[in-house]
Amino acid sequence: MKPPGRLSRWIHLIYLVNLLWGPIFDRDSGGADWALVAGIVVVFLPMYVASWRWPARARWTGTVPTTVLAALTTPFNAGAAILFVYAAAFAGFSESRRSALRWFIGLSALLSLTSVLSFVPMPWRLYGLIPSLIYLWVIGSLQISWSERERAEVETRMRNARVEHLATIAERERIARDLHDLLGHSLTAIIVRAQLANELLDRSNSRAGSELTDIEDTARTALSEIRATLAGWRNAGLDAELESAQETLATVGITTRVRRDATLTIVGSTEHELALALREAVTNVARHARATTCHIDVGVVGDDLCLVIADDGVGDGSAPEGNGLTGMRERISALGGRVEKIVDAGTTVTIAVPLRVAT
Repeated sequence: MKPPGRLSRWIHLIYLVNLLWGPIFDRDSGGADWALVAGIVVVFLPMYVASWRWPARARWTGTVPTTVLAALTTPFNAGAAILFVYAAAFAGFSESRRSALRWFIGLSALLSLTSVLSFVPMPWRLYGLIPSLIYLWVIGSLQISWSERERAEVETRMRNARVEHLATIAERERIARDLHDLLGHSLTAIIVRAQLANELLDRSNSRAGSELTDIEDTARTALSEIRATLAGWRNAGLDAELESAQETLATVGITTRVRRDATLTIVGSTEHELALALREAVTNVARHARATTCHIDVGVVGDDLCLVIADDGVGDGSAPEGNGLTGMRERISALGGRVEKIVDAGTTVTIAVPLRVAT
């Protein structure tokens, strides 16, 4: 027998032909023997169907009632011993390996006992006993193997589905963080420059025109970066981001001092995350700090590569962290690093990544 639920399950009913050997070849058989065969088939078929339709309840829909039916009928029809084989098959696909083997032992003992108490004369009694006793173990063991393989396949499919689901969630979170970082920085620059252009319209048309041109360039850059992010092609560079940070902060009147250790060669993945973290930190300085100066430092401290952004603004240590800082922590944590924020006469954000990861 193969696991329930397959098309071949109906073919397995052919084993019920064993019920016919006695009535056909025994000269003393009569109508009662044929009636017994018909009764066995009528009672067994619902058990068989219920077992493969509801495998979780196969013990009570198939294994137990089939065993009872076999024990009651085998003394009168040696071919009914085949029901013990069906019971073993039910146990094989619905029970654990250990439990199924216990069923096989019990079924073998019960089959032997009913054969001893059988009213069927020799050698018909042995014709029913010996093949069924052998097939009970053979088919039962095969059923265990098939069922374990099917359960393993189901678990593998479920595990793969969970992995795909988690990968999808992670990719969505990555895109969300990238879009937040990109839009936060670029739109802040657009807003600041638009405000400045509006103030300059009445005082200096040439200066206002220059600012409007910068706004257009910034918007185009933001659009191209968003498209690249969605395509998974974006890879921010730290040096370019340092220059962009100076330009952005200068737009709002913040003097920026940058120090970068020129001897450091940072791997691409770490540089990308540091650049996005720098962009987020600079955006926060431009929007909220009301600072006059900002120091940005990239160098080695102990066993870590550190990116430090410090301003002299009016940081609020009691304010809750926003999505930007939360996303920054998630990015850096994925590299084995950490993000520290200190608010004291300004705000200092330190992003540290282990050197073994960063270089």
